[in-house]
Amino acid sequence: MSTLEGVSVALGITGSIAAVKTVELAHELRRRGAEVRAVMTDGARGIVHPWAVEFATDGPVVTELTGGIEHVELCGVDGWADVYLIAPATANTVGKIAAAVDDTSVTTTATTALGAGVPVVIAPAMHEPMYDHPGVLEAIERVESWGVEFVDPRIEEGKAKIATEEAVCAVTARAAGDRPLAGQHVVVTAGATAEAIDPVRVLTSRSSGRMGRAIARACYVRGADVTLVHGPVGPHRVDRPSAPAEGAVPYADLRPVESAGEMLETALEVCTGADALVSAAAIGDYTADPSDEKLRSGDARTLDLEPTAKLVDEVRERNPDLAMVGFKAETSDDETAMIEAARSLLERVDLAFAVANDASVMGADETSALLVHAEDVARYVGDKAGLADEIATALAVVVGGSRTDDQIDG
Repeated sequence: MSTLEGVSVALGITGSIAAVKTVELAHELRRRGAEVRAVMTDGARGIVHPWAVEFATDGPVVTELTGGIEHVELCGVDGWADVYLIAPATANTVGKIAAAVDDTSVTTTATTALGAGVPVVIAPAMHEPMYDHPGVLEAIERVESWGVEFVDPRIEEGKAKIATEEAVCAVTARAAGDRPLAGQHVVVTAGATAEAIDPVRVLTSRSSGRMGRAIARACYVRGADVTLVHGPVGPHRVDRPSAPAEGAVPYADLRPVESAGEMLETALEVCTGADALVSAAAIGDYTADPSDEKLRSGDARTLDLEPTAKLVDEVRERNPDLAMVGFKAETSDDETAMIEAARSLLERVDLAFAVANDASVMGADETSALLVHAEDVARYVGDKAGLADEIATALAVVVGGSRTDDQIDG
């Protein structure tokens, strides 16, 4: 299930040049399951045509407020919207919202939403000196104190550019949701690890880190503070995207690592005081003593491999009360054997539950998995985002202290 499935998003568009990105943002919100209705200022209409926005949202666009009181219908008490997203928001608009100045359709809808208790998300976009203006920073701080969520812009080329669609969608989903993980610090490990053989060669796996990133995102949307310990991504065909794009993990405090030792060291550090760990990384089982110089090619060679420490065992030893979820990848199609292997891991480390999957899904969009609990097994087939939602939902129940019957699929 998408993190925006069934969410009604009122989309406010103001006169920043970043409004040209609004059509694709509206498409992305809808791809993730949201219904979208747009509100535009006169300035925005000079940059992107309302017809384009109407096409992107598949609905009429509010360009002026009439006797139909569109702002109340959208964002009033018992209005249509679950969340009001202003993207992009100019310095002018942020200042007006802070001062309750209602002279555009977007600012009037914002005042209505704030008064009605509708969650508000603002994605500012402007030149960097404008963003750094003391009055703008003060306005942002004031509006944040009212509970408004800001999606931090990307500071590049002297501009405070609108955040990525990934960031905007994640914050919007978080604002609109129930946040059962609010106040919880969740650590997620993701990706492969790489053990150096010499300065240019490594031992690694095929993991892309997609599953771990999806889990981190799902936990963030449910209100958690997330730390993502991410290793490198393994080898994939050029037509099979793997690595996250720059700025693609705005939902987590990203801690990049390379080797299994670095991942263990970082995980031990960030798990201190954390509430939960989801260990989704494909951590290498062996390490080698690397050569200081590039090994000559063409020569027969034997590598002496030493086993690496088991991250979940080490974390459990240091954190006996930490809620933990582990992954068990197997190459067997034997479901019974996969369940037995996952349950063995669950019992050895005292996991909340274990996720068993076939190693063939590494790097793929789709997956099939078994969520193995002490007494039952839940089966999942679908995309990795959907599995991440299932894992985050189950984790929220675990840290809440109980499990419900509707989560059990015998």
